[in-house]
Amino acid sequence: MLNIPDIVSEEESEDFFRTISCNVKRIRNEKGISQLEVALSIGQKSSGFYANTENYKHGKHFNLLHLFKLSKLFDVDISEFFKPING
Repeated sequence: MLNIPDIVSEEESEDFFRTISCNVKRIRNEKGISQLEVALSIGQKSSGFYANTENYKHGKHFNLLHLFKLSKLFDVDISEFFKPING
């Protein structure tokens, strides 16, 4: 039987995705772009999926391609999405 360690806890995973979502939302607001504009720009058909990922609802989160496209759209380094949230 394999002894596979838990690398990160469920709570750590949740915090990771929330951090990314909060940073994406903050940057989008700073750029003055609507959720619909962003959703359409990254290839989504409507703002619904995007809104759920930005607010980390229903376990929806951004994938690497989303983050790559968002970094290009917002003209920021992709690392901006991973910075710790202040406050």
